[in-house]
Amino acid sequence: MGELRPLGDGLPPECRALAQALRELFAGLGVSVRRYAARRSRDPGTFSRYLGGTRVPPWEVVTDLFTDLAEHRGTAATPDAIELVRALHRAAVSTGGSSRHAVEVLERQLADADRVSRRSTVRGDVLEDALLDRKHRIADLEVRLSQLEAEWSAERERADLLAAARPDISELLRERDTLQGEVARLSADLLAAQKQRDEAEDRCTLLERQLEAIEEVRQGGVLSPAAVPEASPGLPRILLVDDQADNLLAMTAVLAGLDQELVAVSSGREALKALLDRDDFAVIIMDVQMPDMDGYETAAHIKRRSRTRDVPIIFLTAMGTDPEHSARGYAAGAVDYIGKPVDPWVLRAKVAVFTGIHLERRRARGGHEGP
Repeated sequence: MGELRPLGDGLPPECRALAQALRELFAGLGVSVRRYAARRSRDPGTFSRYLGGTRVPPWEVVTDLFTDLAEHRGTAATPDAIELVRALHRAAVSTGGSSRHAVEVLERQLADADRVSRRSTVRGDVLEDALLDRKHRIADLEVRLSQLEAEWSAERERADLLAAARPDISELLRERDTLQGEVARLSADLLAAQKQRDEAEDRCTLLERQLEAIEEVRQGGVLSPAAVPEASPGLPRILLVDDQADNLLAMTAVLAGLDQELVAVSSGREALKALLDRDDFAVIIMDVQMPDMDGYETAAHIKRRSRTRDVPIIFLTAMGTDPEHSARGYAAGAVDYIGKPVDPWVLRAKVAVFTGIHLERRRARGGHEGP
């Protein structure tokens, strides 16, 4: 596992071109595959397959190679070089995308969501302990205040002597008010942590359904949402929003066989207009970086409308899928995200799951309407 294996046989030209570029980058490091895999805490066999062209690596693996090579040489790669490799990676993903690669992407997203859930749960436990402590201290102060007030009421003629013998009530009141302020702050923090945990748990559930959808295809099934009930009016609608025409064509081609009505628009304003005409979309797939009105602003408008606030939004982003970017997307109202270049398996799995949820809700509404 220490030396580079030969390129795989029968590789698509796009996968071969990417593998050759990665091998050139890796050769500049002057280390073995096993040593580099240990450095980056990766499986050496998997990394060897990346360099052999039989597996398309996540874009994070490529950026790590650029970073390590820059550190080794003392000079960073040029933007043109990075963009060239990005184009090769995008072409390889579109041509050689496999269910295994899609599973890796979804499992990484599932791990991110699970990590947020676990951290939120731990933070919630800490906040609950602190909140309980403050409430106990307030209760103790209330008891002491009640005792002092009772003594003052019963023995007003001894007020001067009582004031000299007992603590200053004003200090107790200030301490109680301070603690009550802390209780309010801790309560708000606890609610925020619980909300974050619940949202992360919901994302985990969605990602698990997406992984199950891909596994069904790998076992010989068909990737598709639940069957449309006879009483349902037409196919579910999917709204595609991207200012690049080639991206819209690519997404349309990927989703063409999923029994859905695809509506493609090229701007945020056109998306809002489409939602005015029809508000029964199963899911919206929207690019983040668009001129005039970006994806975040468009999502904010959609979530402000009562008729469209519940339509799920999936963001497409080329800015990376690290927690900072994904957190901003969730705050803007998205329920999911896909990093560019888009993996066809990931896109189909996510759309199939959200379409299935839409059909389940449509069927439930139909079951409660009339006799």
